[in-house]
Amino acid sequence: MEQRIGSSSQPLEGAGFDPAFIPGLTSPASERTKEDGPEKEPEVAEAEEVEEAEEAVPEPEDTAEDTAKAAPSAQEEDTEADGPVFEASDRRARLVADHRGVRMSLDDQECEFRWDEIGAVETETARFGKRYTVTVHTPDRRWYPIEIEAPARSRFTEWDEQLDAVLDAYFEDGEAEGREEPRP
Repeated sequence: MEQRIGSSSQPLEGAGFDPAFIPGLTSPASERTKEDGPEKEPEVAEAEEVEEAEEAVPEPEDTAEDTAKAAPSAQEEDTEADGPVFEASDRRARLVADHRGVRMSLDDQECEFRWDEIGAVETETARFGKRYTVTVHTPDRRWYPIEIEAPARSRFTEWDEQLDAVLDAYFEDGEAEGREEPRP
């Protein structure tokens, strides 16, 4: 009896495995003709690119002045608001809540919510262990939790107080906006 080694299935073909299967998805072929030859095109392309680059690059003095006037640096923005700031982090996760909103990061993933994008902020502590969970809820019924490992369980009350101070200062729940005074 003869046995085959390896897979007996044939490789799949189609757009799911090869983007070139669908016309128009791949970049068009170069417009080089047989007359140009492989030597001519790179020289012409390099000369054109150098000319375009020289025209596109503004003078350094203008750029430095424009960028200084256009937007303040991140440090200047942070010093503009003197209100409360909440920061909590561990070796992987980080949470910052301040006048700009709530910023969360986990490893290399980051997300930022402005205060007008937030529907609710919920905190939760683990019954056992040292995990502090903050969940940001958005008005479109999505939620984004982040778990931060505290150095000690005693930090939970400190973090709750700091986060409450930030929420009281910057977060406006919809009650004040939705409530109308009764008319006589």
